[in-house]
Amino acid sequence: MQNCKTKIMGVLNANEDSFFKNSRFDNSQASFLIEKMIEDGANIIDIGAVSSKPGSIAVDENIELSRIKDIVDTIYQNKYYEKVDFSIDSYTPKVLDYVLNKGFKIVNDITGLQNDEVCKIAASYDAKVVIMHMQNNPKNMQNNPSYTNVIFEINDYFSKQIEKAKSFGIHDIVLDVGIGFGKNLEHNLTLIKKLNYFSLFGYELLIGASRKSMINMIVPSVVEDRLPGTIAIHLESIRNGASIIRCHDVKEHFQAIKVFEAINNIN
Repeated sequence: MQNCKTKIMGVLNANEDSFFKNSRFDNSQASFLIEKMIEDGANIIDIGAVSSKPGSIAVDENIELSRIKDIVDTIYQNKYYEKVDFSIDSYTPKVLDYVLNKGFKIVNDITGLQNDEVCKIAASYDAKVVIMHMQNNPKNMQNNPSYTNVIFEINDYFSKQIEKAKSFGIHDIVLDVGIGFGKNLEHNLTLIKKLNYFSLFGYELLIGASRKSMINMIVPSVVEDRLPGTIAIHLESIRNGASIIRCHDVKEHFQAIKVFEAINNIN
C-alpha cells in the first residue's frame, strides 16, 4: 500500500450536460454545496464547466468562462480556498488563467498538457497539474478503443508528458490513467488491478471512476445506482497505489475510506 494520505476530490459541475445530474450546480447553490463538501470530508474540490462524457463536444472558452466565473468569484470572496484546495477541470488557457488568479491551486487537464499555453500558465502560478491519459478525444474516445498493451502504452505517454511538464517548470505532478477515457471494460479493469505499476514514477496517482459506465457493464445499473460499484473500485485503487480519489459522493467515500484505513492499519 502507498504511503500518501488518501485525499478525496469532490466533483462539482457548472454545466447542464454532465452525466450525473446530482453533481450539477449554479452559483446560487455554490456556497451551500461547497460548504457541505468541506463538512463531508473533501480535501479538494474539482470544478468544471464542460462535459467530457463520451460523445461530448468541446465548447468555446468564453462560454466555459461565463459558466464558471461567478462561482469562482464566490469561492474567492468567501476564501473557501483557505479551507480546501480547489482544482479546475479544464484545458483552456483563458479559464485557467482566471481561476488560478482566484485561489485555485490545481489544474486537472484531461488532455494531459497537450497545449503549451496550458503548461506556461500552470508553471507561472506554480500550480499542481493532473496529467490524465485519454485516447483520442471525448467525441470519439469510446469508438472501439484498442491498445497493444494498455499498461506499457500509458507508461510511455506518462514518461513523455512528465518530461514536457518539467521542461516548462512544472514539478508538482499527479498522474491519472483516465478510467473510461478511450478504454473498454478490460482496459479499465487492468489499469485498476495493475495501478501500482505507475507508482514507479514517484508521483501521486488519481483515480476517478465515480458512477462510470464500466459499472453498468458489470452489473446493469443506471447512473444513480452505481455508488456501491464506485466505492468498490476506489477502495481497490487505494490498495493498489491511488492516493487521490475523484468522486461525486464525498460523505460516503469518507466513511468507506476511514473504515478501509482502520482495517489496514491493524498489524
